[in-house]
Amino acid sequence: MFPINNTNSIFPTFLVTGIPELEAVHIWISIPFSAMFFITLVGNVTIMTVIWREQTLHVPMYLFLVMLAASDLGLSLFTFPTMLRIFWLDARELTFSACFTQMFFIHTFQDFESAIILAMAFDRYVAIAHPLHYSSILTNSVIARIGLAIVIRAMVAQVPLPILLRRLCFCQSNILSHSYCLHPDILKLSCSDTKINSILGLFMVLSNMGLDFLLISLSYVLILKTVLSIASHGGRLKALNTCISHLCAVTLFFTPMICLSILYRAGTRLPKAIYVLMANMHFLIPPVMNPIVYVVKTKQIRDKILKLFIKKGTEEY
Repeated sequence: MFPINNTNSIFPTFLVTGIPELEAVHIWISIPFSAMFFITLVGNVTIMTVIWREQTLHVPMYLFLVMLAASDLGLSLFTFPTMLRIFWLDARELTFSACFTQMFFIHTFQDFESAIILAMAFDRYVAIAHPLHYSSILTNSVIARIGLAIVIRAMVAQVPLPILLRRLCFCQSNILSHSYCLHPDILKLSCSDTKINSILGLFMVLSNMGLDFLLISLSYVLILKTVLSIASHGGRLKALNTCISHLCAVTLFFTPMICLSILYRAGTRLPKAIYVLMANMHFLIPPVMNPIVYVVKTKQIRDKILKLFIKKGTEEY
């Protein structure tokens, strides 16, 4: 937990928000969100379990997929429960420490996911451009170092943010715009000078997710260049087909974030519910859809999952 000295703040807690203008139907809205949370838990845990148990899947592509599933699981555990508390119990209060802690983990897992998607783009590039050296380039030790670098980078980026928030005074309002605590949202409520916090937050977003997106784009430029050099039409399609699942992950993660950023900066007047739903898409949809996409598009994982459940059913019988 991140404690705060809030003697100068007139509010003891923050109030998170459900979906504006739809408060009357929160209980009904909770049904699809509960289903999404269940799918997220089952899907990501299943993928992690299958890859962990099957030695044949201990290859770079699937080890990175385990990291992505773990990141999705972590992100969902720090977002869905808070939303469901609002929908079911109208429980909106969060102490400053709880809010800063939630903010830290949400943004940390967000950074994890961005970096893992970049690592997966590198994996696809090596597999397509240097297939004969794939296993010698992406060894288990290299993958472990990549994973460690992802964790260290996220920690370095996110640890200062809640620490710097502790010095702020909150006296204008205590009502947050979203169903969970986000750094820009908290800064809006402060009546202190937030210049340092804003600059650092923007720098971390640009240097982490912004740079990741540019490097992912560069990876696909190089992948496309390699694919176009393949002589046979079938070979080109086969190479591109190995990237479809990853391209879906890139689209699911970055598209809502970019659209939300454009809407805010364009000054477009839209109902508050649109902005909230767009933010929810960025944080909630990838953990739900990533396991579905990878199971549907990856025959090896699909076959191993079926084998696992058939084996369990046979043993029970």
